[in-house]
Amino acid sequence: MIEAANRLNTVEEYYFSKKLREVGMLIASGKPVINLGIGSPDMAPPQKVVDALIEGLQDAKAHQYQSYQGLPALREGMAKFYKDHFNVSLSPTTEILPLMGSKEGIMHISMAFLNEGDGVLIPNPGYPTYQSVTNLVGAKTFLYDLDEANHWFPDFKAIEKQDLSKVKLMWVNYPHMPTGAGATDKLFKDLIAFAKKHNILIINDNPYSFVLNDSPKSIMNIAGAKEVCLELNSLSKTFNMAGWRVGMVVGDSNYISHILKVKSNMDSGMFYGIQKGAIEALKCSSMWFVTLNSVYRKRRELVWKLAKALNCTYDEQATGLFVWAKLPSNVKSEEFIDSVLKNNYIFITPGTIFGTKGEGYIRFSLCASEEELEEAIKRVK
Repeated sequence: MIEAANRLNTVEEYYFSKKLREVGMLIASGKPVINLGIGSPDMAPPQKVVDALIEGLQDAKAHQYQSYQGLPALREGMAKFYKDHFNVSLSPTTEILPLMGSKEGIMHISMAFLNEGDGVLIPNPGYPTYQSVTNLVGAKTFLYDLDEANHWFPDFKAIEKQDLSKVKLMWVNYPHMPTGAGATDKLFKDLIAFAKKHNILIINDNPYSFVLNDSPKSIMNIAGAKEVCLELNSLSKTFNMAGWRVGMVVGDSNYISHILKVKSNMDSGMFYGIQKGAIEALKCSSMWFVTLNSVYRKRRELVWKLAKALNCTYDEQATGLFVWAKLPSNVKSEEFIDSVLKNNYIFITPGTIFGTKGEGYIRFSLCASEEELEEAIKRVK
């Protein structure tokens, strides 16, 4: 057998990839498992989006290779979306790069800017892919702790106690996943000042702005952001298009050109029909968000009841697609979720998959019907 590359020794199979096999086996054996672990929207995109995809299939250009930068109309739609919702002006020609989901962008950005041994500031708790990709490209992880007592914001004084001389990138994610903490303008200003002080490129991963959030924010709206920041965004949660794989990275044209060098060697463009659907999604009126959030609001109230039934506490001001709940003291996250899965056939995500600071917490997804959530509450009670 040919041995795998050494870089694979630095990462493990994604937690959900492994755990869902276990859940799948339970379901296959007849167990009625309710999955509250995954943030995969279970509702359909707007009908006009699906119609645009279908119509796009008939176009003579539909089955050809597409531009690495996406259709001009898609980039123009993304620029208008940022202007309308975040009051951010972007050049659709040079400051926006469509991606096949924002997760792709994490790898592309890391490959574009990191040399072996460069440092990367990664939130704890935070999205596990930041650390996995950092390891895969041979960079060095510098964890920075987020704490509930500090509203899940970075403690810049604590971060600066580390030697930051080799740090090149910093991942931030607001609205924050998994905690649901929202950013303030002051936080974004502090991040930009920190980046300029230490010559660090900050990337805000921003896919949750429109879910149960009345004040969508972009770090690119803050003065000076383009000098030291990039932002990832996605249509996955905003328009129920997770499986379509449509995202974007926005920022200064020089940064975008570096990422394009990587991306253009990794794929051959996004499927034409999907781009046509995405263009329609970006045109949706505010009523789409009102309707979407009315569903998620009802579901969240049921998840809060479920959390209470499990003796957990939570922050009612948190936003996003999840409920981040604190377990009773001295209860371990993974032991707890395994017990609930075994005894109640409910799958919940343990906070520890997001880092050591996630110990003592669990995360519920809102991507389940009201009927499923009511059934979960009955099982626990």
